[in-house]
Amino acid sequence: MPNRTVDALFQLVKSLEKSEKRNFKLYVTRNSAAENLKVIELFDALDKMGEYDDAVLLKKTPGIKKQQLSNLKAHLTRLILQSLLLIRDDKNIDILLHEQMGYARILYNKGLYLQSLKMLDKLKEFARQHNQATFLMQAIFFEKKIEALHITRSSEHRASTLVHESEAVTKRLEGISASSNLSLLLYDWYIRHGHARNKKDESELDAFFERHMPAGAPQSRGFYEQLYMAQSYCWYAFIRQDFLMYYRYTTKWTELFQKFPEMVKVETLQYIKGLHNLLNAHFDLKNEPGFAKTLELFEALEKEEVVQQNDNNRIQAFVYLQLGRLNQHFLRGTFTEGLTLVPYLEEKLEEYALQLDRHRVLVFYYKIACLYFGSGNNGRAIDYLQKIINWKVDLRTDLQCYARLLHLIAHYELNNTDLLEYQIKSVYRFMAKMGSLSVVEEEMFRFLRKSFGLSAGSEKAAFSKLLEIIKPYENDPRETRTFSYLDVISWLESKVNGMPVQEVIRQKALLARQKRIV
Repeated sequence: MPNRTVDALFQLVKSLEKSEKRNFKLYVTRNSAAENLKVIELFDALDKMGEYDDAVLLKKTPGIKKQQLSNLKAHLTRLILQSLLLIRDDKNIDILLHEQMGYARILYNKGLYLQSLKMLDKLKEFARQHNQATFLMQAIFFEKKIEALHITRSSEHRASTLVHESEAVTKRLEGISASSNLSLLLYDWYIRHGHARNKKDESELDAFFERHMPAGAPQSRGFYEQLYMAQSYCWYAFIRQDFLMYYRYTTKWTELFQKFPEMVKVETLQYIKGLHNLLNAHFDLKNEPGFAKTLELFEALEKEEVVQQNDNNRIQAFVYLQLGRLNQHFLRGTFTEGLTLVPYLEEKLEEYALQLDRHRVLVFYYKIACLYFGSGNNGRAIDYLQKIINWKVDLRTDLQCYARLLHLIAHYELNNTDLLEYQIKSVYRFMAKMGSLSVVEEEMFRFLRKSFGLSAGSEKAAFSKLLEIIKPYENDPRETRTFSYLDVISWLESKVNGMPVQEVIRQKALLARQKRIV
């Protein structure tokens, strides 16, 4: 899939639901000016287009001249956004707070200072209830302006009270900013580099983490400070592949929403992402019962109004919930059963193509490829792996590396020896250049190079020897990344024991379940 630039207005039009389109038409037709009639013509043309193209658009709108297009597009964008604002969302805290601030300014501009101050008091109380420090600061600044310009006599010691509130909120905002900066920088590190590949990466990450750690440790942190610090430690542990630490902080992340239940509606997407990371933690620890319990919680949340009535929440819930369902099949070894998800995933990836970032699409392609590989359909696995390999992006070098390695193994399974010799050299060079070669991966390449000279009867012994070499590294922290992307051990055991990969993983899952019962 090539990278493509999407016209912003086209993307906005395509994101509208039927009710929103109807509301827009009603909003515009209230004013029958000639310019608005052209706007409707432009809107209808964009709505019917499959892909954006200036030339095609002008051909479909004969009443619009080329030199008019830019201004009309800007005008249409404004009208769409204005019409969407009219569809009041009583559950969106940001919109409600903006609305209250607007009312306070209208009252102030009318010279009704005391009424404006009363509105600001309501706004501040509402903002405190929902941990909205930025709105609280705006309200305090507005109050300070009113008190400085007018003699309101609204209360005694008003000035000192406002100064105290302002200082407290400023400190709060500084804490939120510092902790959110650390979280964002660590997440960016992961998106660009993936997991730490060696001791050098770990040392650089440790220094980076310490350098950006917020100064001081307040006795009492608010919701956002706790959230961003939990996220920061979560990303740090995940990059280092310290899965127990990762589990502890993803648990703190999600439990924070139980401590502040009103914040589920305010920060729904943060809660969704927290559940996603908790699922990942259970997956990395191979804790199937914990994974199943969290997945049930996620599925219940996904059905709630706060998710379904917000496009962004609904789309992100789809992404993380489907990744969870795929991972559950990997945990249980039910790869063939998991293939029933693929048509739905393909349909939704196409439907949400304008909203999904490339990183998420790459992850889905890799997961689907793993499903096909695990079920024994190496040809289809190669099809999806090639989507990753041929899509030139600067994200997730680790995913690019393991897509190529799994691509090699799939070709090996298909006995495509003509392709393998060249590809082994190519992939080895690629992974070496990325600094991504671990001991296990070096052994894999060594085996694949020698595989051309193996006789028909000696393959099982060669697999058994490779398994004997690699098995001791299964719990080595430096090799965790390899096994998290590619279950090499189970693949080798399937070759040694002459059974499908998914059957090997299924037997392991059943054995682990029996041990927990005992």
